[in-house]
Amino acid sequence: MSLLDRLLHLSPLDAFAVFLLLAGWQAFGFWIEREGARKPSVTVLMMAERRAWMVQMVTRQPRIFDATILSTLRQATSFFASTVVLAIGGVLALIGNAEQIGGVAEELGAHATPVIYQVKLGFVALLLTESFLKFVWSNRLFGYCAVVMAAVPNDPDDPEALPRAARAAELNIRAAWNFNRGLRAIYVALAALAWLIGPLPLILASVVVFWVIWAREYRSQTHAILSQR
Repeated sequence: MSLLDRLLHLSPLDAFAVFLLLAGWQAFGFWIEREGARKPSVTVLMMAERRAWMVQMVTRQPRIFDATILSTLRQATSFFASTVVLAIGGVLALIGNAEQIGGVAEELGAHATPVIYQVKLGFVALLLTESFLKFVWSNRLFGYCAVVMAAVPNDPDDPEALPRAARAAELNIRAAWNFNRGLRAIYVALAALAWLIGPLPLILASVVVFWVIWAREYRSQTHAILSQR
């Protein structure tokens, strides 16, 4: 059975639920990363802190402290990338045992063929794969940032010091963006697991996940601290 034939087994409500999840995911990502908003997100507020970090690095001697922080950030990306790989392996294993998953889902009120559960689990695997790719690229960007930081002259009066530090800051910001995108992809993948029960649980899980993402970016204690002037 082809992928198209499998997708034809899904209802219009399933299609709407998946569209809501994907559209909300992209819309929230765009909204969170907007610069110049009247109320910036935690992600945008941290951009200013990262730029300030690179300015302070220019005059800090020695720069072991900065290297340690960057190493910690790279370790975080490696940890999440490794964790996501394990999760992908687990989901792929479940796809091979779709009948057992169907039995569990039926106990929760869902009724579908094993083929449908394979499609739904495949969707979760794709989301986790997107998360993995973001974490890997984030790790790579932090590596680029480390190289540019090492190229910043030790003399603060050197005309190349601040421009190189600014480039390091922008690389650091892009690395953080990809790290955050990887985390959001995990949130979305967790919401997608609710699709195993049905489209309505998927819609409900999507709303809950989007609320959690929004609250952490705009209503959290972290946001209040970073907004202080």
